[in-house]
This record gives sequence, C-alpha cells and structure tokens, in this order.
Amino acid sequence: QVQLVESGGGLVQAGGSLSLSCAASGSNFSRNVMGWYVQAPGKERVRVAIIGPRSTRAYADSVKDRFTISRDDAKNTVYLQMNSLKPEDTGVYSCNTFPPQHKWGQGTQVTVSS
Repeated sequence: QVQLVESGGGLVQAGGSLSLSCAASGSNFSRNVMGWYVQAPGKERVRVAIIGPRSTRAYADSVKDRFTISRDDAKNTVYLQMNSLKPEDTGVYSCNTFPPQHKWGQGTQVTVSS
C-alpha cells in the first residue's frame, strides 16, 4: 500500500510563493508519472501538474509559467514550487500518480489571501 504524505502548505498573500513536497512510500516511484492535484472549496479535485519518469512536464493552463513540478527519485519525493500565487489557487493540494492509482493522502492546505 503506497502512502502519500504532503507538506508545505500555508497562508500566503497574493503574489507570494510556497513550496510543496510529497513523499511517497513504495518501490516503483521512479517509474510512475506523478501529479499534483488541487481541490478548491466546493469543487472537484483537478490536476495541476504532472511529471513523467524522464521529467517531462505538463501543466494546467491556470498555473503555467507560475508553478514548477519536479521530482527526486532517490527520495521518492515530488515537489511543486508555486510562485505568483492568486486567491483562486486556494485549496487542498495532494499528490498521486497520473492517473490516480493510490489512496489519497491528507493533502496540504494552501490559502492565498487577496
């Protein structure tokens, strides 16, 4: 059973930055496409960014040029650097494979004030 543990969220003013981390247990991390997802209040969870085994990346249009996804396979960890944050980025951020295959972790709350 893969466990996903996210961290790094918090409260930040618009225009600020946050760096999120997601540590995954299990032995096949390096082979997986990993993704960050966000669930805004009252909305469904949506994909924010994904990164493949060779670090190919793809982003939702809403975060392009502001967020950067990266991975460290030696640490079984995927990161999300979030810059120029906007109030609409507020939500619970979680990681999982893409498409999601594992039980969701608790996620980490990101709140951006205007």
